[in-house]
Amino acid sequence: MRTLHTADITKRVAQSVIHLNANLAPDLRFALKNAAGSEISPIGKTVFDMIEENLVLAEEKQRPVCQDTGMVVAFVTCGQDVHVEGGSLEEAIHQGVREGYTQGYLRKSVVADPLDRTNTGDNTPAVIHYRIVPGETFEITLTAKGFGSENKSRLKMLMPSDGEAGVIDFVLEAIEQGAPFACAPVIVGVGIGGTFEKSALLAKEALLLPMGYRNENPRYARMEETIIEKSNALGIGPMGMGGLNTVLDVRLRSFPTHIAGLPVAINMCCYVNRHEKVVF
Repeated sequence: MRTLHTADITKRVAQSVIHLNANLAPDLRFALKNAAGSEISPIGKTVFDMIEENLVLAEEKQRPVCQDTGMVVAFVTCGQDVHVEGGSLEEAIHQGVREGYTQGYLRKSVVADPLDRTNTGDNTPAVIHYRIVPGETFEITLTAKGFGSENKSRLKMLMPSDGEAGVIDFVLEAIEQGAPFACAPVIVGVGIGGTFEKSALLAKEALLLPMGYRNENPRYARMEETIIEKSNALGIGPMGMGGLNTVLDVRLRSFPTHIAGLPVAINMCCYVNRHEKVVF
């Protein structure tokens, strides 16, 4: 049996939310540089230059890459042989977010009620998903999801007869309508199957995969490549100003579903795809 204390969890979460808001992962930085090198639009090139300057300044000064420091989504993987002492695990994560966003002077964007719109003042609560696994593993993947792109996400219950072509058309439609307003170039997570809510979770989890990751199923891998190619042929380009690079990557995840359904969810993310894994 492995024992963890909530105080340690809170401390690590607080450190992580500060760090991930100022530092993009190396694979994403590399993808942005490759995209900038391939861009032929003069305005698109200028946009990429500004993106790179912003990323460098954020890293040097340890300031947020984007003013929208997002709503925290936490993915907890907890082993069955792990015991958490010192209080509630969930509250420890919320407290880490609370401390990190306060100590790091990050923008607090969470409102307590969707209609009353009163700000909670500390960016809590976070959205938390749990996965229980064998053994003593304990890790938390944290994301700060901005809502410029989140607002352009979509979910549709397709008919089984819509098939592969229907899925591709739905994703392309979402990209064409959403990318200009979602700080392109975007990264697109697609969830297919399961139930209404499972497809949305799959799409969100797909954003955590490494840049350039292709689905192990050859059919889905071809769909990813097709969507990327057709999206970048739209001419939307960086920040919707025109160019070759509308989409940086598309990741597709699937799950068994009911014989009568074909749920498809699209979670769109701007190029500031902030996430970080905290391993205990």
